[in-house]
Amino acid sequence: MCGFTACVALRESYSNGHSNGKSNGKNDGESNGHISPETLRTQLQSSIDLLNHRGPDESDIWISPDARVGLAHCRLSINDLTPSGRQPLHSDCGEIHAVVNGEIYDHDKLRNECTAKHGYVFSSTSDSELVIALYKIHGAPAFLEHLRGEFAFVLLDNREGSNHVVVARDRFGIKPLMWTKLNSHIVLAAEAKAFLPLGWEPEWDVGAIVDAGWMFDARTLFKGVYKVLPGHYMEITDERGVEMHCYWDAEYEDKTKIETRTIDEMVQGVRERLVEAVRLRLRADVPIGVYLSGGIDSSAIAGIATQLAREEHVKLGSQAATRVSCFSVRFPDDSGYDESSIAERTAEWLGVEVLKQDVNEASLAHDFADTAYHCEHHHFDLNCVAKFALSTLPRANGVKVVLTGEGADEHFAGYPYFPAEFLREPDLALPSSPLAANPALREGMQRAADNEMRAIWKSIGADGSGESFADSLLAWHPRATLFAPWVRASHANVDYLATLRSSYAPDVRDKMATRWHPLHTAEYMWNKNSLANVLLSCLGDRTEMAHSVEARTPFLDHHLADYVNNLPPSVKLAYTPINNDQSQEESSNHGPVWKASGKALQSLTAKWILREAVRPYITDELYRRKKHPFLAPTKWPHGGPLHCTFVQLLTRDAVDQLGFVDYAVIEHSLEIAFGDKADATAFRTLTYVAAWVVLSKRFGVKKASSNGRTY
Repeated sequence: MCGFTACVALRESYSNGHSNGKSNGKNDGESNGHISPETLRTQLQSSIDLLNHRGPDESDIWISPDARVGLAHCRLSINDLTPSGRQPLHSDCGEIHAVVNGEIYDHDKLRNECTAKHGYVFSSTSDSELVIALYKIHGAPAFLEHLRGEFAFVLLDNREGSNHVVVARDRFGIKPLMWTKLNSHIVLAAEAKAFLPLGWEPEWDVGAIVDAGWMFDARTLFKGVYKVLPGHYMEITDERGVEMHCYWDAEYEDKTKIETRTIDEMVQGVRERLVEAVRLRLRADVPIGVYLSGGIDSSAIAGIATQLAREEHVKLGSQAATRVSCFSVRFPDDSGYDESSIAERTAEWLGVEVLKQDVNEASLAHDFADTAYHCEHHHFDLNCVAKFALSTLPRANGVKVVLTGEGADEHFAGYPYFPAEFLREPDLALPSSPLAANPALREGMQRAADNEMRAIWKSIGADGSGESFADSLLAWHPRATLFAPWVRASHANVDYLATLRSSYAPDVRDKMATRWHPLHTAEYMWNKNSLANVLLSCLGDRTEMAHSVEARTPFLDHHLADYVNNLPPSVKLAYTPINNDQSQEESSNHGPVWKASGKALQSLTAKWILREAVRPYITDELYRRKKHPFLAPTKWPHGGPLHCTFVQLLTRDAVDQLGFVDYAVIEHSLEIAFGDKADATAFRTLTYVAAWVVLSKRFGVKKASSNGRTY
């Protein structure tokens, strides 16, 4: 686990216009695009100093003999706490070098295979060294098939006497990886802020902000800065320049294929794979805890970890098997969003310790700017600020690693916008299931579910007025009226759906149209866009690593995901009809999101097969409970800490300095977003723009303008 920065010089023939990015960066000490070793070392040190929160334990820098490649690393020690685990890493032959961020699971088994079968000589017991060993043995891209976990890395192969760089990111994008071009150099880092000491002069990518490309494709909020996409690897060579490749993608069963497994077999298949995913993630040389909410996902993880510790004496990292530490957020009791009491009942049932982080208006106001700085993008909700606060708790209690429940809703159809897609077509894999056998019932429920979901969107300040799942992905996107007149004019014909469609490969679009059930198409879209670029960022790595906490996500184990992706839709969303009286009770007992739901949504049990698979590990209360999204309250008083924070951030000068936002919208939003009649949409608008203002000031982002120039 770490932060890293890499700098790769390209030959002159590939130094102009080869990549998608452009840069106005100016590096001190450059001559004709070259940086002296001394200057490069100084810049790299300053770069990883900005990433110290990702790796405060130690740091180091390695520069190639020709000074064309520099690797810098700051370390969060998780496995192999000795100096031998320090990075950059070097192969046993001395000709392959790498910086690695993340965790490779099942590393003891892989290490033994590399040694016994291939004679590789390891210099440490760090899991990260497997990246080099497996690459040397299998080459690219074959070595990526052996990597199980979350990772981002840069690897340099000098064996042929030339610089061959391989850069890769894990399958779901759990770990971040950015790159840009500065003159004749490609620079890569875990966070964009690391580019600043290397001569990066940030500019807004207004187009990516307006058309949602920052969330849909490889672009970011910053012009010329790109993400290495999940499941992709990049090669940089003198002969071919920069090339991007896909090494893994999600696949789903053909929707016309009849399921032959029994329900019991499928439940057992999920249970076995989830338990194994948790077991693998309990290996570390430091203590491991669990983020525990009031939902089934994190509670199942806590339950499985507890049982493994007590019945099989599996240690939670270096922690004794008798102690399990859980961490939870506590919102104000009257907010309607607090789940800490349920988390406490779960912890009591499991017999484990739960520590609570109080999050209130004052703490949200205090942490807002730092959260935006670490996330490097805007967000529609203050839940990311709450996650930022929660992540202070493990470190304060001596815990570096936590297990989390991210990924369960994505793979098991847990969100309330999935049912309409599930009902769009019959599930032919289980033709005898009630909704497949009764088209009229299914079609009526589909229309009702669509309407109920629109009501939910409206109630929480989102725009979910569209008729397709693509519109759900855009529900939180800033409205066109937020942008300055010149932006609205230049992007008057923006086609959001075209941006979304172009983010998928042609063969994927064909599968969506002909092979996959609509539910699975929706899951694919959500996982590629919102999960990777929002949830795993501002509700995942960025807010956790801001406090040097590594989070591990068993539900995003790709062996488990591959199995779940090929389950029939009807075992993920099960038809469990209720009467009208039950409907009223359901909507009142499961949090504010469900108040706008009705009989159609409540007649479907989300994550049904997951509930059955984890039944032995959770309470009856959780087994029956509906999904309660982790959201923060949007209703706060005039004159309170949050109102004052936004007023201080969103001055006319600060907003005008962005260059692409209409201040009149902000002025009006400040008037209506607080108080007893607070407008949730206006509040969310303020969160977007306030985050941009923070980034503008802390990064020194140039003002965007209509003529394409920046100031």
